Amino acid sequence: MSGEITADLELAKSADGSPALCLVTGATGYIGGRLIRELLAHGYRVRVFARHVERLTSYPWFNQVEIIEGDAADESSVNQALKNVDIAYYLLHALMIKDNFEAEEKQWAETFGKAAKANGVSRIIYLGGMAEETAKLSAHLSSRAETGEILRESGVPTIELRAGVVIGSGSASFEMLRYLTERLPVMITPKWVNVRIQPIAVRDVLRYLVGSASIKEKLNRWFDIGGPEVLTYKQLMLQYAEAAGLKKRLILPLPVLTPRLSSGWVGLVTPVPITLARRLIDSLKNEVVASDESIKQYIPDPPAGLTPFKSAVALALTRIKEANVETRWSNASLPGSPSEPLPTDPKWAGGSLYTDVRTELTDDTIDEVWQRIESIGGDNGYSTATWAWELRGLMDRFIGGVGLRRGRRDPNHLIDGDALDFWRVEAIERPHLLRLRAEMKLPGLAWLEFKAESTATGGTKVIQRAIYVPKGLLGHLYWFSVYPMHGLVFPSMVRHVAHNTKIKRHK
Repeated sequence: MSGEITADLELAKSADGSPALCLVTGATGYIGGRLIRELLAHGYRVRVFARHVERLTSYPWFNQVEIIEGDAADESSVNQALKNVDIAYYLLHALMIKDNFEAEEKQWAETFGKAAKANGVSRIIYLGGMAEETAKLSAHLSSRAETGEILRESGVPTIELRAGVVIGSGSASFEMLRYLTERLPVMITPKWVNVRIQPIAVRDVLRYLVGSASIKEKLNRWFDIGGPEVLTYKQLMLQYAEAAGLKKRLILPLPVLTPRLSSGWVGLVTPVPITLARRLIDSLKNEVVASDESIKQYIPDPPAGLTPFKSAVALALTRIKEANVETRWSNASLPGSPSEPLPTDPKWAGGSLYTDVRTELTDDTIDEVWQRIESIGGDNGYSTATWAWELRGLMDRFIGGVGLRRGRRDPNHLIDGDALDFWRVEAIERPHLLRLRAEMKLPGLAWLEFKAESTATGGTKVIQRAIYVPKGLLGHLYWFSVYPMHGLVFPSMVRHVAHNTKIKRHK
């Protein structure tokens, strides 16, 4: 749960003895939103600096922080954000800017460092990128290193934490790894798959970020932070497949694949934006292994030790494995682990999850609608396209599944755990929610969910949602192969539930 990973760390104080005021930039980014949660759980006062306040309203901590709206390139707004701040977290980057992102990052860092000095900030904490000191760096890593240098030369003591691949659902590097491994059982890859990497779990990154606030020495230096293992990118993919329950991947490195070709390939296979993918791939030519572990002198490892790679992957995949789909994107509460996706993460983050959502309004009362929801399936059928469900049942029986032959225990009432054709009742909350988990033969996991909400006019809003989590390439192909049927099955089903349309059964 939130705060557990930093429970043994000290709390930095302001001059008056109150908890230090921490400014967090990059709050809508992957690390920023999670860091704010940890700082609040640890007892800090938090101020957020953001360009668009409206983008923060979905975060559960929105009403627990002070928010300053402004642009990182505007000296006036940066000075306002840093007024009376004790600790400033610098988490800004411009990787999604297509052209000349390095100049943008340089200007932001110079403006921020100058304002931090003018406002008497006691410490800047910056999360940068780990890289070999003597190697020719990619544009991304070179800009990260230059940003750290600018902040350290600002006159404000700066702790720069340099991380490599961060493992957690929503991290761009992790999502690229996830999608490549899930979708490609056989991969012809560039030679960078043999470059050594020291991945780190996001929970450990957050521990270092929070812990850096209470270091007593006025440090002005960089530290490498990494997890307990050094692996090649090929080993990361193989171990991810194992942790995700996928078959072993066949990976064939070829030296002729350039970073440009690789990024185009990644853009086709994954939903990670191609501009971001290209800059991440350019950086994979550089070895990212911690050159020293001196950070441990100031922030000791947690009692259980740093998180191994496969454990970090398992944490990131927990919600899918537990079939906790109800709160995947829409729940207003925070996930229990920083490795899990937040509702505000990018649409391409959080793993592959396909949905088909249909909404229908009716003048019928919620109790009338609920009777139809609870009696669905079995001899009652599903919709005017019940024939399509019957066809799917025959297909399931042909490959050894249960098909529709199980029917229903009772024609009108359901209880938790009931078998219903090739579904099982996973959750039922009368008269608002029915969730069915698929037990037909599938290359993935699937659910069918109905929600009923009363409207102000006395009618009912029906929300029908089909959810599918694919497993491997076959899982993705399956979704797209049945997608044309969705246009027949799902609209008629939600109309039947809302309006009691006549069901046609085929014997």
